Amino acid sequence: MKRILVACGNGIATSTVVASKIRSYMSEKGVQVETNQTKLMEVPGKVQDYDVLVTTGQFDGQTKGVPYVKGMPLLTGIGAEQTLQEIYDVITKK
Repeated sequence: MKRILVACGNGIATSTVVASKIRSYMSEKGVQVETNQTKLMEVPGKVQDYDVLVTTGQFDGQTKGVPYVKGMPLLTGIGAEQTLQEIYDVITKK
């Protein structure tokens, strides 16, 4: 099972919405994923245990080699399908 870390400012509101959309999309594609949410400031200490990082806020920190996808389109709806496809591509290539 692939692991996705979803980060937002407080690790609660927007990351919950994004994580839900990712799980639904991956389920439709037949890919099992586990999503966990965290605060942006906690990413450097947690990211190494995941296959991909998705953020809803500005992030300039270390990803320790973990692929990083900007998740804001999943909140705005503009470019959401492309973002979901990008996440799918990352986790299915690992």
